[in-house]
Amino acid sequence: MDFFEVINKRHSVRKFTEQPVERELLDTLVSVAETAPSSKNCRSSAFMVIEDRDTIEAISLMRDRGSAFLKDAPAVIVVLGNETKTDLWVDNAAISATFLHLTATALGLGSCWVHVNGRLRVTAEPGSGLAEDYLRELLGVKDGMRILCVMAVGYEAGTRIGE
Repeated sequence: MDFFEVINKRHSVRKFTEQPVERELLDTLVSVAETAPSSKNCRSSAFMVIEDRDTIEAISLMRDRGSAFLKDAPAVIVVLGNETKTDLWVDNAAISATFLHLTATALGLGSCWVHVNGRLRVTAEPGSGLAEDYLRELLGVKDGMRILCVMAVGYEAGTRIGE
């Protein structure tokens, strides 16, 4: 698939088949995302690939809106940024996440970005805590690393309207 076909085909996928994503493809996703441009070439982005069903289900509970579908994804990739390397970690991680999206499409996979950074666990309750804090504890994220988003990855279930 050429570049422009990838751009035109990319869309958010929230329904996946139960087919596991081959480890080689997950490694390719991360490998390509690691090549994304970064401020002053600081390479502040990092990735956690999660395939464990129980952990993915726990991740899906990070927010009251927009994350429940994660429980059915065969894999998720947590996109992080090292805030000790640059104050532009968010920008760098967003570029890396975009590379993940495009690579998933090129490999015949579906993907969907679920935002974490700055999001409340319960939207209407400011005191509910942050989704990032929940995930930091759940996943054992070390100090200095921040979570931008969680990317669901898998084989798309069903057919989109218009195809």
